[in-house]
Amino acid sequence: MQSAKNVIAALDKKKYEPILIGIDKAGKWQLYERSKFLLNDTNPKLIALNKKIGKNAGLAPGYAYQLTSLSAHQLSSRGVDVVFPVLHGTYGEDGTMQGLLKIMDVPFVGSSVLGSAVGMDKAIAKQLWRDAGIPIAKFLVHKNFEKKKINFNKVVKELGVPFFVKPANAGSSVGVSKVKNKKDLTKAIDAAFAFDNKILIEEYIQGREIEVAILGNERPRASIPGEIIPHHEFYSYEAKYIDENGAAAKIPADLPKPLIKKIQETAVKAFQVLECEGMSRVDFFVKQNGSFYVNEINTIPGFTNISMYPKMWEASGIKYSELIDKLIELAIERYDREKKLRTSY
Repeated sequence: MQSAKNVIAALDKKKYEPILIGIDKAGKWQLYERSKFLLNDTNPKLIALNKKIGKNAGLAPGYAYQLTSLSAHQLSSRGVDVVFPVLHGTYGEDGTMQGLLKIMDVPFVGSSVLGSAVGMDKAIAKQLWRDAGIPIAKFLVHKNFEKKKINFNKVVKELGVPFFVKPANAGSSVGVSKVKNKKDLTKAIDAAFAFDNKILIEEYIQGREIEVAILGNERPRASIPGEIIPHHEFYSYEAKYIDENGAAAKIPADLPKPLIKKIQETAVKAFQVLECEGMSRVDFFVKQNGSFYVNEINTIPGFTNISMYPKMWEASGIKYSELIDKLIELAIERYDREKKLRTSY
């Protein structure tokens, strides 16, 4: 919601007419007026959709570009040119929303179904990166039915200690735990399996947290890298979105130019290997000796006032409103390219 607020504020109102669709946690779509759609919009802990004023809405299948508003006694439609999904995690970033929008025949910003799905699944992403020769931390994957087989001593032998436990499919550090001893492991496994039926147990890399923003479809480019300096034990959900003092951002990151070039090239490769499009943020760990590892990719990065993606592009010469323009143009470009393909035989 904080990201959406910023994107709406940055839109050039002379070029675009924003149509606000809020989705509540029950999955209900509602249309909102721009001035009233959020409650407590200056408080990250209490921010919420204003459910009392939204009008029930949905995209109508078979009617391209039509958003249908349902009220007590009437049905009205209006055209939608492009959707900007400012959604994180399950049902927003994992390819499900992207699949719905494709079926509805509406252009949308960001990766399509495949890039979104594999970008969300950290286990699949890491397997693809490993096969492509991209440096990643060592990891183990376990399904829920294997839960009782996870042994602390075996994990330590493979990965060392401490290590991280996280859901394979979840966004923004949700369900992530740092495990230092046997007692921590059971709690960490339960926390991760609460969000997914597959979990990742990952080697701890002692290093700086470096991020790179990617922009583009077939010819993506990388921004100047930025560095996150967490004030929490690791870059948690709280540090990312709620606590303004949860982390410090340094843009550009203080790195040697040859290393910056290697990291940018690797970020672009990581983006392309997963078939991502439009936008992504690629996160790295960089060790003191200059070696680096790709940690994860975010196909819908944050757009809040403390988010790295827009800040890194601003430092690279693209202002926030111009960045929104480019993302919308990329969405329409891909849509036009895909419409030339045959889908029947």
